[in-house]
Amino acid sequence: MPKIPRALTVAGSDSGGGAGIQTDLKTFLAARTYGMSVITALTAQNTLGVAGVHVVPAEFVALQFDAVVDDIGVDAVKTGMLVNAEIIATVADRVRRHGIRNLVVDPVMIAKSGDPLLADDARAALVEELLPLALIATPNLHEASVIAGMTIQTLDQMAEAARALHELGVRYPLVKGGHLAGDEAVDVLYDGREFSYLREPRIATQSTHGTGCTLSAAICAALARGFDPIAAVRFGKRFITE
Repeated sequence: MPKIPRALTVAGSDSGGGAGIQTDLKTFLAARTYGMSVITALTAQNTLGVAGVHVVPAEFVALQFDAVVDDIGVDAVKTGMLVNAEIIATVADRVRRHGIRNLVVDPVMIAKSGDPLLADDARAALVEELLPLALIATPNLHEASVIAGMTIQTLDQMAEAARALHELGVRYPLVKGGHLAGDEAVDVLYDGREFSYLREPRIATQSTHGTGCTLSAAICAALARGFDPIAAVRFGKRFITE
């Protein structure tokens, strides 16, 4: 009997079901993988906004991670909302301890609105401890700007930011261009040698809550199914467009 691909999400819970753990698990199922979760925070939220956040202690995050990996095992892991520096350090430690190779980091640092979601020490921990472990990272333009320390307004600048992320240790950085203007949504992927430009028609909609979570989860699922990193990113891009 063939082994079922196993995908793990380490992220916050979205009570509205549109992002975070909930949408990751839905995506894993739609992408034909067995989904598991490590919850870093509980949020009370809906389509109108976030009413409250309850942070899970770092030691319990570690306990969840160990419980899943020690028994069921994982083929790929993605991270989303990691809340604070202590949780980021804990997740990085577990990734190293369990020898996780297929790691997708969605660096949830800056909201679509541009509002910060991580304190400065947590941003530093993510850049210094977690990104170097990532096979693939999926920053939006705001996040890539912060990580690379530059303004990003063009495709050339997106490529420059992707190169900067690669120098930080990310083997396949994917800089998402959803915030740029134009008829196409263009993301830039860098493999250390060549740039790939993933182009899809831009969809006129305000229903974008959770799209970053869904993209990174689809990429994670593809890795769990045995796709190589570039094919996994292409799968994720097509998945989120559809």
